[in-house]
Amino acid sequence: MNLKPLYNAREAQERMNRLGAERRPFLFVVDYRATKAYVEPFDEVNGDEILFDFNGVTNVTSAPPGMLPASPVWKTFPESFKSYERAFETVRRNLFAGNSFLVNLTRCTPVDTNLGLKDLFLHSRALYKLWVKDSFTLFSPEIFVRMAQGRIASHPMKGTIDAAYPDAERILMDDTKEAAEHATIVDLIRNDLSMVASAVSVSRYRYVDRLETNRGAILQTSSEIVGELPSDYADRLGDVFFPLLPAGSITGAPKIKTMQIIDEAEGYERGFYTGVMGCFDGERLDSAVMIRFVEQIDGRLYFKSGGGITCRSDAMSEYEEVIRKIYVPVDVY
Repeated sequence: MNLKPLYNAREAQERMNRLGAERRPFLFVVDYRATKAYVEPFDEVNGDEILFDFNGVTNVTSAPPGMLPASPVWKTFPESFKSYERAFETVRRNLFAGNSFLVNLTRCTPVDTNLGLKDLFLHSRALYKLWVKDSFTLFSPEIFVRMAQGRIASHPMKGTIDAAYPDAERILMDDTKEAAEHATIVDLIRNDLSMVASAVSVSRYRYVDRLETNRGAILQTSSEIVGELPSDYADRLGDVFFPLLPAGSITGAPKIKTMQIIDEAEGYERGFYTGVMGCFDGERLDSAVMIRFVEQIDGRLYFKSGGGITCRSDAMSEYEEVIRKIYVPVDVY
């Protein structure tokens, strides 16, 4: 792992506080369990080991080198439906027992490609991108939280459909399962923000974004939740940020019990997948959920993807959604 040095949660929180108080720009990457974190000033990030581009804030100093391979390859090998169904039934059993209202179930899919992690990073199109040498890359469309001028905003993303379907946007917006899942996450994030902010409200509810992928466009729904921060928030960024972890959109509700269900159902360690990453530029903090994630494990690449499961979920539909999300926002086939 080239993401070094790593700090525990308390150390990372204190570093964010100190660097924020100094108004010193820094990069941060926090794992799913919020137990390990990389927090370093921009001028100490080694560009040979780590590259980032967060909504235009970047340490990439040159244009991508040339073109992709003449015949780019992207082949995926999803688990069988039977295998997925076993994990799904573990989640479903807990949902009907009342142990959770929503569980974000993820899977790990082998990928064959002639593109390296750095190729994928440099040529992908996404709001937030990160590359860690010989470890992972990701291209996330999902904002976690933004802090600026005494205000915090979160943009949870829940609900997906293939844009090629006739009347896709109406189908997505009318889907009762997707609507219930989205409402649960909005309520969870609103409660989370209330721990660190006042006057929390939903300023935009279930708006639709169009995302282009190598397999065609998809539509996803998001909401915007906002609040007012204490006047000294920039002097204690870590104290404000860490209580919000992990991101509710990639756990479910309630968080602690749902994470236990995730451990039982998934059978693998997420690591940095579904953690959070971001930067502070000296005035504003911007962050993203670490989804659309390609990881190198023992020399092979794996794509991690998932979706929210509720009592209304259908196993086959959820299986197909997991597969639909195994994409890269570059021109491969």
